[in-house]
Amino acid sequence: MTLRKRISAIRATRSFWRYGSNLAPTLEYLIRSHKYRDCDSAQIVRRLNSDGVAIARIEDFLDYGSIVDFYSEVERLRVAKRVEIEALKANVESDLTVGQKTFNLELLGSEPIFDAECVFARMGLNEKFLTIANGYLKMKARLRYYNIWYTAASMSVLRESQLWHFDREDKLIVKAFVYLDDVDAGTGPFTYAPGTHPKGIQASLKPEFMMEGNVRRTSDAHMEAAYPRADWRVCTGKKGTIIFADTRGYHKGGEARTGDRLMFTCMYTSPASQSKDLIRFPADFDPALLSAEQCKALRIPRK
Repeated sequence: MTLRKRISAIRATRSFWRYGSNLAPTLEYLIRSHKYRDCDSAQIVRRLNSDGVAIARIEDFLDYGSIVDFYSEVERLRVAKRVEIEALKANVESDLTVGQKTFNLELLGSEPIFDAECVFARMGLNEKFLTIANGYLKMKARLRYYNIWYTAASMSVLRESQLWHFDREDKLIVKAFVYLDDVDAGTGPFTYAPGTHPKGIQASLKPEFMMEGNVRRTSDAHMEAAYPRADWRVCTGKKGTIIFADTRGYHKGGEARTGDRLMFTCMYTSPASQSKDLIRFPADFDPALLSAEQCKALRIPRK
């Protein structure tokens, strides 16, 4: 092996990722905030460590008034975006463009403009959400993305994220999904293969795959051949269900056949992740509107 290849191999290890690329946020976490602030967060982190997926309820994270405000803003947004939603639904059966989730609409746009007063930004920066992301990554995590996804029901061929896959934004990832309507088996439940995340007992699972563009996708049949269907975690749930998952593990979602789905989502990675920043900040943004911990999660200096 050449020296260049050896260096590349070292850089690809999780140890280098943590103690080379992410040394400062790792030390800050270990020194200042390694203790969980409540038992619920610790339990969720333990489930993420073992299974790669954990289920909670919105009432565990927001008080009653904040929940009312959150749902009110969801409905306001749903009405404001009704034209785009109707266009999505009209074209979902015919537009099968490879590389695009043509069954899905990001109601805040592909790169949300950050607003500290917006309930969706506040949800992504929720103290307990950050505690869970920090606890699982064992470092001060970075909020990379938040949005509201509208998924239109379709009977067309499964594609994109509706097929089994794992995400590549980082060595470890935490995504949160909040159901904004009841989700049953026919309305696109998030589905996960527990233990296939990097910390899991089946992290080395390698089911057969096909290439969709330049992305690996696995069908249900190929996944079942490698991982028993009975062990799949099909996350149906009532409005307000929250799913935390390390999406480096095998998962799929959005297979909505009998009804549409509305869902909040956000993503946390290490600060050194090379994934694209998907949150934009206005020129007049004032970091003083945020706490010190929230500024760290966004990697912006607090004045």
